[in-house]
Amino acid sequence: MRKVCIIYTGGTIGMVPTEKGYAPEKGALNKELSNLKDLSAADMPEWDLVELDPLLDSSNITYRDWNKIGREIAGRYEDYDGFVVLHGTDTMAYTASALSFMLENLGKPVILTGSQIPLCQLRSDGKDNLITSMLIAADSVVPEVCLYFGNKLLRGNRSYKSSADRLIAFSSPNYPSLASAGIEISYNCNLILEKPDPEIRPFKLTEMRRTSIGVIKLHPGIHFDVFAPIVTKNLEGLVIEAFGTGNMPNYDEELPYVIRQAIENGTVVVVGTQCAQGKVRLGTYDVSSQLVEAGVVSAGNMTTEAIVTKLAYLLSLGLSRQEIHELMEGDLRGEMDDRM
Repeated sequence: MRKVCIIYTGGTIGMVPTEKGYAPEKGALNKELSNLKDLSAADMPEWDLVELDPLLDSSNITYRDWNKIGREIAGRYEDYDGFVVLHGTDTMAYTASALSFMLENLGKPVILTGSQIPLCQLRSDGKDNLITSMLIAADSVVPEVCLYFGNKLLRGNRSYKSSADRLIAFSSPNYPSLASAGIEISYNCNLILEKPDPEIRPFKLTEMRRTSIGVIKLHPGIHFDVFAPIVTKNLEGLVIEAFGTGNMPNYDEELPYVIRQAIENGTVVVVGTQCAQGKVRLGTYDVSSQLVEAGVVSAGNMTTEAIVTKLAYLLSLGLSRQEIHELMEGDLRGEMDDRM
């Protein structure tokens, strides 16, 4: 009999209505799961529920909670065939990306899911998301951190929340889905990462530390001096969401002061794109050539969620700036490639 561990962090799927709106409540999810007869069906795996304390709206998730989730998985790694992490949708893609880097040499499925409508409400999408995620976790076909939502299994560090109110809430514009759930669950096995040999590459949890990373989204007419106060020697990473293939204004044909100052301070500056699809190609246009000369890092086709969490992970390893540059521009967990 296959066995799955469900880790509930909070989020809409287990929330209940209150005077101030939906909020997580201790023990509420367990009651809802007890009422789901499908969970005791013959084809379902055995399961245990671990409820984190405190339960959080995902807007309040921090690196401490990523560490807590990671420890729950690592401490039970040998006892289960797979794991399902129930999480709020707002920052689910960030957590999926973070865990993909933290859970090194992962050989079992870790599936993040949740819902747009609580389980306690009519028309909740949580039931299907939960049941299918459990079946995928029990299958042990996908040794990755994934995100399942709306009949699609996405690589966690390739996903982002693309809709605030649709039941198909997540997209993976730069990488195909790893599986789709119809009458059967159909896996795209050629797209799934290879399972590591535990004798050669044993599973390991690397916890995150508190890091100082800033994100600037460019817009026409942006005044870079507004961001000058955050560019200090304490700023470890700076992510620029640039236009198109990595373009940014160079007023007076000079690199903006905050970028120059950050680089001089030793801050790792990473340039991504605001476009959902495609990749950064620094130097393709004159307005990005100065970034290449200054020594910024190209994010390729990574999502902002993957850029931020990957940078936090590498900073947590205590690596040199040059080592971080090289690893940021290389693929660690399938978060980037040359397909696009």
